[in-house]
Amino acid sequence: MVETATGRVLHESGADRQAYPASMTKMMTLLMLFDAIESGKFTKDSRLKVSRRAAGMPPSKLGLKPGSTIAVDDAIRALVTKSANDVAVVVAEAISGSESSFAVAMTKKARDLGMSRTTFRNASGLPDTRQLSTARDMATLSTVLIRQYPTYYDYFRIKSFTYNGRTYKNHNKLLDDYPGVDGLKTGYIRASGFNLAASAVRGGQRIVAVVFGGKTSRSRNAHMITLLDRGFSRVQVARNDLPSAPPPEKPLLASAQSHGPDIQTAAVAPAVEVNGMVVLPALRPSLAQDNIHGEGDYDEGPINSFGIQVGAFTDPIKAQEAARTATDSAPAHLLGRELRITRVESGKSILYRARLLGMQVEEAEAACSALKLTSRVCIVVKADPLDLAAVQQ
Repeated sequence: MVETATGRVLHESGADRQAYPASMTKMMTLLMLFDAIESGKFTKDSRLKVSRRAAGMPPSKLGLKPGSTIAVDDAIRALVTKSANDVAVVVAEAISGSESSFAVAMTKKARDLGMSRTTFRNASGLPDTRQLSTARDMATLSTVLIRQYPTYYDYFRIKSFTYNGRTYKNHNKLLDDYPGVDGLKTGYIRASGFNLAASAVRGGQRIVAVVFGGKTSRSRNAHMITLLDRGFSRVQVARNDLPSAPPPEKPLLASAQSHGPDIQTAAVAPAVEVNGMVVLPALRPSLAQDNIHGEGDYDEGPINSFGIQVGAFTDPIKAQEAARTATDSAPAHLLGRELRITRVESGKSILYRARLLGMQVEEAEAACSALKLTSRVCIVVKADPLDLAAVQQ
């Protein structure tokens, strides 16, 4: 937690531990876009072209069509409110020609700002095990956005955005729930938990706080409210030149909350057969118990009952290999999904279905479209009851 006027760290805990930033990544994408506007490369009215790759990004998204265009002003609003992954790629390609080149530029910018433990591999925050940051680095980025681009920072105050007749609400509920909060960004992927960078003003004093790894959006928001309350108390004490307050019982800033997921790489667990189903480990750490859908910013909702099937095999190991190969071929769509190998009888034969589950139907369709571009077999499936029971565990 940082006092922006002085840069004074009010409190920290695990602030340099690397974790997945998820959609907080889009703060850097926006900073790069603001730089491009200021340099004269774009205006707010400039139209950015939507590539086939950008349109194929998984949710959260606007659903832009290949060959269409979007105004820079709308792109900014879509990134802030909807956290649109398709728009993030549109911006990346417009600035650097490709998302991979943009990610290199993002990382260089991070180094220039002193974000020494941050590496970007994409513009959206979609799952990539090499895309890492820290609470301290995200606080630095937040402070730069506020100080360097105060006019553009006003975009982060937007509570809703209407595009093509549809209105999208900002995922940052603290804009309504905490007086003084005026912006910055949420982030969520299964491997990260619920992240949030928030800034608030009280009594003329501004604070930036960052939380990584909340177990749910609600618990993360409650934790952030506690942080901000205590932070403003500390600022007031310091301004009145009184003795420092005693250390709080709970940390004011965490790169991963104590009740959140551990960000680590685990050895692959062996397959286990349950009720005729061979259950293999998930490809990445997940928060399936939180009943979250998608790979963008979402609040709690019903569990997704769709997925994809990438083959049926007589050998369960080959089924597992097929699922992992599919994930490697379309990581933006499939990294972090639940892998399930299900044993079924087909006549006199036994087959093992290779499935990746936990998707909305639109996500499953997008994943299959991406795999078919690489000439891979893929069908959209509705998960069986046994599959859903496994996902819900």
